[in-house]
Amino acid sequence: MNDYIIVGSGIAGLYTAQLAAQHNLKVVLVTKEAVEECNTRYAQGGIAAAIGEHDSPELHIEDTLVAGAGISDPAAVRVLCEEGPARVHELINLGVPFDTHNGAIALTREAAHSERRILHAGGDATGAAIETTLAGVVANTNVDVRAWTLATEIMLENGQAVGVRTLDARTGERGEVRAKRIVLATGGAGQLFQATTNPTVATGDGVALAYRAGAGVSNMEFFQFHPTALRLLGAPGFLISEAVRGEGGVLRNAAGERFMLKLHPDAELAPRDVVARGIAAEMVSTDADHVYLDVTHLPADLVLLRFPTIAKVCSSHGLDITKEPIPVAPAAHYMTGGVVTDLHGRTSVPNLFAVGEVSMTGVHGANRLASNSLLEVLVWAKRVIEAPDGPIEAPTFPQTTQAITMAAEADETPFSRAALQRLMWRNVGIVREADGLGSALRQLVAWRDAQAEPATVREYEDANLLVTATLLTYAALLREESRGAHARRDFSETREVWQRYLVLKQG
Repeated sequence: MNDYIIVGSGIAGLYTAQLAAQHNLKVVLVTKEAVEECNTRYAQGGIAAAIGEHDSPELHIEDTLVAGAGISDPAAVRVLCEEGPARVHELINLGVPFDTHNGAIALTREAAHSERRILHAGGDATGAAIETTLAGVVANTNVDVRAWTLATEIMLENGQAVGVRTLDARTGERGEVRAKRIVLATGGAGQLFQATTNPTVATGDGVALAYRAGAGVSNMEFFQFHPTALRLLGAPGFLISEAVRGEGGVLRNAAGERFMLKLHPDAELAPRDVVARGIAAEMVSTDADHVYLDVTHLPADLVLLRFPTIAKVCSSHGLDITKEPIPVAPAAHYMTGGVVTDLHGRTSVPNLFAVGEVSMTGVHGANRLASNSLLEVLVWAKRVIEAPDGPIEAPTFPQTTQAITMAAEADETPFSRAALQRLMWRNVGIVREADGLGSALRQLVAWRDAQAEPATVREYEDANLLVTATLLTYAALLREESRGAHARRDFSETREVWQRYLVLKQG
């Protein structure tokens, strides 16, 4: 009998797998593409941890709570910031080649952090360095890695998770794997939106799997839009790291004006939601499809040392970032909400756990603090492997549970992934209002009800995207306020009555 099935092969899946292997547990890891094709690989900025001489967990806690806009769970945030430094040192010991300065780990500052606490590798290639290292570690364990294997369903017996059903992406063969515990480590859902920094594999699979199995899903309305994705003709939605602004990069409009100065005391280093909305508003007011991120005033050798990947990608499109500003625009980046877990990663379905972007631990609240996501993975992966048997703990933060029941209306618009992404970007994007959300929800339900039973990986992904899109849109319509990454034109104020989590379950 397997001890663990782990679904996903980013930092969440690989780190959890190697921890389980250290405990001599029998582990099967399934992932729908090649092992290293995941969101982690594209993470640039780094990992936040209070390991600096003048830093402390208390300062990190304070910054995280401020960014979370009143609905980060203080208990979860304390776990993150107090246990984080030890987990980071364990990652260092596994061989991740973090950048150093004068023999010590180099620490940088990013938006909304009060101290320099971001560890990075390869300048701006932190995710790739971590993914490569962990893939190598796992390859040298007894973990049974099954690439090109999609998890299509969580198997339940007597209300408990007992395994997953699978589909071989290459042969179409179906199978099932059983284990004592199932860990979802499937990452995010950036493919919901027309503009995203996420790779094509980010289709909300874990949220959909857990929701169909009866687990609670929360905070989906707080999908984070990264302020600065590359906006060049013919270029992909490539992330321009927060760290560029942390090192002194500034945002300018076409006239060369620093528009963020008038919007927030921290200007370019304001929380992500503030900067993303600031850029979006500036684009509307200047009738432009981008603004500029300018590092031309910084020493060229510093720029090339810290941001070699960004410089190389821009150069391949004819842009020298040491001499010309970078055209940027917001793009969907991070699923702040997800499957509700307790402080041990347990979901409301017995034996089902969630780690990383797919989970909602309470750490991020309404807006994730830059570089806290990779740290959350390390902390909760360890807690999952050491979690005692038993039901999910009682919530430590106020919440309201809502059962979803929706009937479809007749609709003539044919479904396509591109149509879904356009709809979500237009109606459920950076700023929302009731009419657009309601219209989107009716369309999503119509598409859902018209779907045939999935048979291919692409069809399962589309089904998962529809479930995830519906949850996000439903939550955004219900939350009649603006808070963090969730902005409503028709409810522009933050309301105390909404200082709680909205947990969605199947009706």
